[in-house]
Amino acid sequence: MNQGKGRFVTVEGIDGAGKTTHLRTIEQAWREAGHEVVCTREPGGTPVAESLREMVLHQPMDPLTESLLVFAARRDHLGQVIEPALARGAWVLCDRFTDATFAYQGGGRGFDEAVLSQLEQWVQQGRQPDVTILFDLPPAVAAARLRDARAPDRFEAQDVAFFERVRQGYLRRQAADPGRFVVVQADRTPDEVGAALLAALRERGVA
Repeated sequence: MNQGKGRFVTVEGIDGAGKTTHLRTIEQAWREAGHEVVCTREPGGTPVAESLREMVLHQPMDPLTESLLVFAARRDHLGQVIEPALARGAWVLCDRFTDATFAYQGGGRGFDEAVLSQLEQWVQQGRQPDVTILFDLPPAVAAARLRDARAPDRFEAQDVAFFERVRQGYLRRQAADPGRFVVVQADRTPDEVGAALLAALRERGVA
């Protein structure tokens, strides 16, 4: 795929890490800087991918089926939204991308990461984010934040041990590609996290 001239930033972290609040912070900073901003999410971002998201989040299935659906959604998302936006110079901000698949399906579900790597190559054809922000915090803290927040989906309903495996999956991805990742410690106040986030983005030239 053409690497384009825009910028592609993804935001990752276990459920309860506070990504949604800080996605708005990044979007506002980019718009104030005069960039065209495309905010999107995974699984999702297109009608096809949103339909697949509903299946993944709410229908029982085995890890291989789950992974195939996530990558099918990603393929449509890349072709319909992400690549065209980058090609015209937009800055794309995506709530989760492939690191989430390795963390949730690979780490959390224990699915074969060699299979995930092959799917990643087929579907993405070399496309990776320019920068990935990883909000890291202990799963017990995340669980406390989520408690009573809303009816949980298939992932949010998992136990703390599942989310510890997910967290370790994220940290393995970060260790394998440290130049791409910015790790933000999320067990602080929203203002403290937001300040650290914007400082990190400025340092990477994406603020």
